[in-house]
Amino acid sequence: MAPNPEQNTEWLILVIDDEEDIRDILRMVLEDVGFRVAMAADGEAGLGRCKTDPPHIVITDIRMPGIDGIEVLERIKSRYPEIEVIVITAFSDMDVAIRALQLDASDFITKPINEAALHVALNRAKERYTAKKEIREYTALLEQQNAQTLQELIDSHAFRDKLIEYSMDGILGCDEGGRIIIINQSLQRMLGYGPQTAFDKLTLADFFPSGSYQTFLNALDSSAYGGKNRLFLYETQLVTKTNDLVPMQVSATRLFDGDKDAGLVCFFQDLREMRRLEQELADQGRILHQDKMMSLGRLAASIVHEINNPLAGMLNYMRLMKRTLERGPLSGEAQKQFQEYLALVESETYRCSKIISSLLSFSRTSETVFEHVDIHDLLNRCLLMSRHKLELQHIACNTSIEYEIPKFYGDFNQLQQCVINLIFNAADAMPEGGKLWLSAKKAGTGDRVLIEVRDSGPGIPESDLPRLFEPFFSTKADGYGVGLGLSTVYGIVKLHGGNITASNAPGQGACFVIELPVSENH
Repeated sequence: MAPNPEQNTEWLILVIDDEEDIRDILRMVLEDVGFRVAMAADGEAGLGRCKTDPPHIVITDIRMPGIDGIEVLERIKSRYPEIEVIVITAFSDMDVAIRALQLDASDFITKPINEAALHVALNRAKERYTAKKEIREYTALLEQQNAQTLQELIDSHAFRDKLIEYSMDGILGCDEGGRIIIINQSLQRMLGYGPQTAFDKLTLADFFPSGSYQTFLNALDSSAYGGKNRLFLYETQLVTKTNDLVPMQVSATRLFDGDKDAGLVCFFQDLREMRRLEQELADQGRILHQDKMMSLGRLAASIVHEINNPLAGMLNYMRLMKRTLERGPLSGEAQKQFQEYLALVESETYRCSKIISSLLSFSRTSETVFEHVDIHDLLNRCLLMSRHKLELQHIACNTSIEYEIPKFYGDFNQLQQCVINLIFNAADAMPEGGKLWLSAKKAGTGDRVLIEVRDSGPGIPESDLPRLFEPFFSTKADGYGVGLGLSTVYGIVKLHGGNITASNAPGQGACFVIELPVSENH
């Protein structure tokens, strides 16, 4: 449900994103429902705006040149903890989204931005902002009334209730026998209990599955999780009202009255969303590898032919060498010819070895590793693995790579996957043959690299261009792909802090341009 515009006019939202079109879209959506909106094109400008005209809520992209979204979040939370932060993530960024939630971001939304998800995130951020503001105001009021000590504040019933009830964490307090004394609304919601539920007959043990409560107490008695009688970020499970299990992270401490055990207080954080994000990250990793395996399958037939030619040549040369030896001791001319055959066998063996090495490297499952990437090496490797497929389809390939392009930071394997994917898509668009152009050059002040893949095929229908990078969207006939290729390319490029665009070159088919930053920040 969209927010009520009349309720939003007092709220100032700062949008930080280096992509102008994203800023414009968010501005229109937010102003349409009554919010006041400020804009910043990078993290430094956004932090400056927080200092001069603090917003209530910041919406920031994760991947930006210079100061990225995570650093923006950390700085805002350290300097302006009252500001709520929503982060914008892209495909393959779920590990970063988890990190953002751990740093107290109120929520995250993914690109392409879904308007309904944006409104849900905004409502949550407003609730958090309002709750924390009320606690600050109430604390200030108590201080103005000359509360003398911290103990007086703690003893204040109203303050205690507000502090506990407005906490985003679940809070539970029990006496020395484990009987429930305090359980806040957050924990009740986590466990599926209504506000009218009576807890006075329940004990802490009732919320743990069989055997887990004793394990929890043993951990509390040990020094393994923050010291004896204390637990810090201990993971366990609690049982809901409907007997489901909820993964929880708990911090707890025993309370003492002198030397006497006076009970226990626990702070619970629901890990379901964290686990869902972790699973989504793992699923995306599998999708990424699945797409790579699909590309590998498309390479296989071409590679077989590519290797078969040098193998056939090697076999012929070795037969000639055998015949030469069978004729007796080598004369000067025969020895020279024998050495020429041997050199050719060595050359063709090296060629096969290089192709197989590239294929194994491409197929290997590996963690994302950012390192210096040489654009010449990258594109030559892609051409080596794609060349025979292009030759079989009678596609002429023209390359143009500027000589002095600086090395840039990236994952070689993933970027290779991107370029090969684009080359194969171009080949699929020209089943009867055609031309392919592969080029790379510096852009701007030399701080960006542009990689262009262009074909002479029929181009892309204009109606399909806006959806081209969506998962499972495909322009191919049924049975010729599941539509993951270009969305995977989009995700990899965004992971590198770059951008990819698709267009139709007039009279020359489709054109894809990958733009990557020459920066060690990505």
